[in-house]
Amino acid sequence: MSDQTYCDRLVQDTPFLTSNGRLSEQQVDKIILQLNRFYPQILTNKEAEKFRNPKTSLRVRLSDLLTHLQRKGERDCQEFYRALYINAQPLYGSLPSRKAMKTSDSTELDPDKEKYNLNDRGPMFFLACFSVAAGLAFLIYYCSPDPRVLRGARRVIGFSPIIIGKHLSHYLLAYLEKGFKEP
Repeated sequence: MSDQTYCDRLVQDTPFLTSNGRLSEQQVDKIILQLNRFYPQILTNKEAEKFRNPKTSLRVRLSDLLTHLQRKGERDCQEFYRALYINAQPLYGSLPSRKAMKTSDSTELDPDKEKYNLNDRGPMFFLACFSVAAGLAFLIYYCSPDPRVLRGARRVIGFSPIIIGKHLSHYLLAYLEKGFKEP
């Protein structure tokens, strides 16, 4: 099911999208305008006017738009899904084709669970890493190093602003200017 084309997905999602109350008039207009005005231009001005005609019911216009996109090809269906994602993200996430893709692809992470998976080490791991970093900083600051180590430490600290970035580079460079003198 993961090798499903965008046109196949659109055929599967058409009944869901055209059911009453799924998409509002404003959302459909935004999608049509995006397909008409932004690159790549999927709909011509005449087609956009036809699909935005307020005299025709929303359901008929949407159904005509979806069949028109299916006839035009894969790229146009893909751009429709992109416009749907931008203008109606909650609806995009609840599409039948998206749900089928989620159940068929077991390697995809659930966005709700993903934030917990990124922080699975817990607060004790953070405290341990912070304690090691603070201990090393304390040791370097208050202990006078051996003169043989001094040259190597200066090289490491001298290049660390390049790696670390702007924010800490000012502090490290000020530390280098002072040298490794005792406070």
